[in-house]
Amino acid sequence: MRLSVLAAAALLVASASLASSAAAQGVDRTPVIPEGQRASPTLTPGIRVGNIVYASGQLGNSRADSAPTIQSETRRALENTKRVFEAAGTTMANTIRCTVFLVDVADFRGMNEAYASFFPDSPPARSTVVVAALVVPNAKVEIECMAAIPGK
Repeated sequence: MRLSVLAAAALLVASASLASSAAAQGVDRTPVIPEGQRASPTLTPGIRVGNIVYASGQLGNSRADSAPTIQSETRRALENTKRVFEAAGTTMANTIRCTVFLVDVADFRGMNEAYASFFPDSPPARSTVVVAALVVPNAKVEIECMAAIPGK
């Protein structure tokens, strides 16, 4: 399914509105930075607000992978997400929503094969969007997710 630019913008505005509403209500907003990663001036790997952790979009490409496939990139993106969730005190089993950005709709099946291995039971709500390009040249997929933190 292709998401129009207007629909994608509306989704981003709604997400930003929720985050700013939480901040305005005095909800703690805590950076989540897994071991071996760091925040940059423009993004943090994850943000915890209340009992929800929001993982930034994770890319799956790697300079070490000379022949990347959509499956390998999807696995790597979700492994990166898993590290963010674990640093926040949760697991992939508590994922409640993901958005997958694909450069090529022909990669949908391969992405789904790798994605399903991370969510064998009760997969989270998900949107998949086909985009013209990602920020990193030659990247095939970017995945952003949010998860609940149990017991909080």
